Amino acid sequence: MIHVVLYEPEIPQNTGNIMRTCAATGAHLHLIEPLGFSLDIKAVRRSGMDYISHCDYNVYQNWEEFIEKNPSDHYYYLTRYGKKAPSEFDFTQDKDHYFILGKESTGIPLEILRKDKEHCMRLPMKADARSLNLSNCAAIIVYECLRQLDYPELSPVEVIKGEDWL
Repeated sequence: MIHVVLYEPEIPQNTGNIMRTCAATGAHLHLIEPLGFSLDIKAVRRSGMDYISHCDYNVYQNWEEFIEKNPSDHYYYLTRYGKKAPSEFDFTQDKDHYFILGKESTGIPLEILRKDKEHCMRLPMKADARSLNLSNCAAIIVYECLRQLDYPELSPVEVIKGEDWL
């Protein structure tokens, strides 16, 4: 299973977009408080559209509660300080994949990253670019994992209007 973990997200539209990505891919979303918004506000609903009701997610009071309830040998951290691209990791070996993304303003705390540098990754980009939008980052890493797993349980064709709609 793919897990997207948002460490103290601040922007409701990003979280709404990530909820939509999780709903469309079957990924589980974990939100670590404090959140910079309320989950019932209009901005989250608008960006998540009608997918929010199909998003499987949990909210945790803090990092420690998340770790306690989701034990894993390691997690993957998406950070500007990572030295490996997501494609350099083999996601076919683990049963659960936890992709942790930090808050928009400051990212994941350095004390968390320093404990597991081997699992820090960075999306390659131009040297003078600091970062990409959080929801784009989440979608990129989820789809890299799904690509390596050959898109399990996902439809390769349009189902709602029919694969021959064009």
